[in-house]
Amino acid sequence: MTTVGSSSAPAMLAYRFRRSSLRAVLPLAALCAVLVGCASATGVTSADQQGTLTVSARATGGRLAWARAHKRALAEANEYCESRGMQTSFATERTQGFQAFEQQTSVVRFECNPKL
Repeated sequence: MTTVGSSSAPAMLAYRFRRSSLRAVLPLAALCAVLVGCASATGVTSADQQGTLTVSARATGGRLAWARAHKRALAEANEYCESRGMQTSFATERTQGFQAFEQQTSVVRFECNPKL
C-alpha cells in the first residue's frame, strides 16, 4: 500500500523554505538598490568665461557615490560636445560631500574644441 503525500513532504518543505528565503531576500535587495543609488546631472550651462561650460552631477548612497557623480558629469560633458561634432577639454572639477551616505556632487568646467 502506498501513501499519497509522503513523497511530496520534502518537496513541500523545500517550497516553503524557498518562499520564506525569498521574503527575507527581497527587502535586503531593495535596501541595496537604494544604497547603490543613481547619479543625476543638471544641464550644461555657460560659465563666466567665454566658451567655458559647466555641468554638475549628484549621487547618493555608499562609498562610491563620488565616483558615480564624477562619471556622470564627464559623460554629460562628452555627450554635449560630441553632439556638436567637437571634443571635450576638461578644465577643472569641484567636488562636495565626502561622508558615506551623503550626497556627493561633482561640478566640471570644460570647453568644446574642434576635433583634430
